[in-house]
Amino acid sequence: MLDSRPTRRTFLGALSASAAALAQSPSQANAQGRNKAADAPLPALLGGNPVRRAKFSPWPIIGEVEIKAWIEVLRSGRWNRLNGGLATKFEQTWAAKLGGKHALATANGTSALFTALNALGVGPGDEVIVPSYTFVATINAVLLQHALPVFVDTDPETFQIDAKKIEAAITDKTACLLPAHIGGSPADLDTILALGAARKIPVIEDACQAHLAEWRGRKVGTLGTLGCFSFQASKNLNSGEGGAVHTDDDALIAACRSFHNNGRSAPGTDFLYSRNGCNLRITEFQAALLLAQLTRLDDQSNAREANAAALDERLKSIPGLRPALPHAGCSKNAYHLYMFRYDKSSFADMPRSKFIEALAAEGIPASAGYSPLTREPFLKQTLQSRGYRYIYSAKTLKDHLERMSAAGPVNDRLCEEAVWFTQTMLLGPRGDMDQIAEAIRKIQAHADRLAKM
Repeated sequence: MLDSRPTRRTFLGALSASAAALAQSPSQANAQGRNKAADAPLPALLGGNPVRRAKFSPWPIIGEVEIKAWIEVLRSGRWNRLNGGLATKFEQTWAAKLGGKHALATANGTSALFTALNALGVGPGDEVIVPSYTFVATINAVLLQHALPVFVDTDPETFQIDAKKIEAAITDKTACLLPAHIGGSPADLDTILALGAARKIPVIEDACQAHLAEWRGRKVGTLGTLGCFSFQASKNLNSGEGGAVHTDDDALIAACRSFHNNGRSAPGTDFLYSRNGCNLRITEFQAALLLAQLTRLDDQSNAREANAAALDERLKSIPGLRPALPHAGCSKNAYHLYMFRYDKSSFADMPRSKFIEALAAEGIPASAGYSPLTREPFLKQTLQSRGYRYIYSAKTLKDHLERMSAAGPVNDRLCEEAVWFTQTMLLGPRGDMDQIAEAIRKIQAHADRLAKM
């Protein structure tokens, strides 16, 4: 394949032209774009050559270290953590990596959240503050406890929960604050932790997308009462499925450990079972893969952050694109996702779906991200289920459904504008970032024609 990366001179020229366009209104920029469309390369969706034919970095990355570790577990016959030692070794390694005290490996990220909520005793009658912009597992863990998820709107600049709106959502029934560090960028922990401390409400950090992200020099997942991680196949640290809970609290880790192991008591106690529980244990195979994948995690994390910074520079000069901003306290962004907002008025009112289709034709895969969870029918179905109707009055459930439907007007708009690139797109050479920007410029130059397709 021919190298389509621009030279320094052409790239700087493109930056200057784009910067000038920023000073114009969207209509002026579109008019100028139409005048220059004849000189711009034709987008692939209109019959031109795609910017990129090669795939982005493969995932997962597999080397001899993973193969050796997997085979050793297979041959040992010790596949269950109860008669093996790799799960414990991973827990110790992960806690040390985070700079924290205790880690417990679980079957997946959802079970880590489920375990953490159980350790805190969250249950029927309780309310849990959750973000509107998050993966459904954050909400499902609350619903499994027959508690009520209380949605807080999103800050559109950061894509994170709007921490300034949390206090207004707190009631005397609030049992937990459950912020999620979406895309690997930390939520506003200064505000959230201070609020939790002042109101004596525990904080569970959903750090399932935020491996090695930092808030003011500390790893996320270690600042709240508990922190939860996911090692699902798409995640930056990957074992196909897997998860972990972190806490510095000795009593809470003991409760987590017991709950995830069918409620078993610690060795040397009088009774076999100390509480209710569930089997949420990780396997030795998963732990072996995690220990192997950890050998690359720092280098991969640094590569993502460097490429994301380069992509920020390229995209911020293109009218109509607004990359997600980190909060001021973010000292390291994990970039599980590279997220930005798409303003169709700068692209001849081309729908976001057509923009994503045009990117795919250029060899640049993208997605629209999350839909508004508060609009999903499963929430109404769950809150009207027999179990919820037994616990809560009809008026309480009716009021809560109305509260949810009004919870996220900003989030609703963000869900119409968001575009995502996955973390694997940030693992390659810097030229990959040039190609992403080049593809978008081509699409913008011919947005009039693309919008009419």
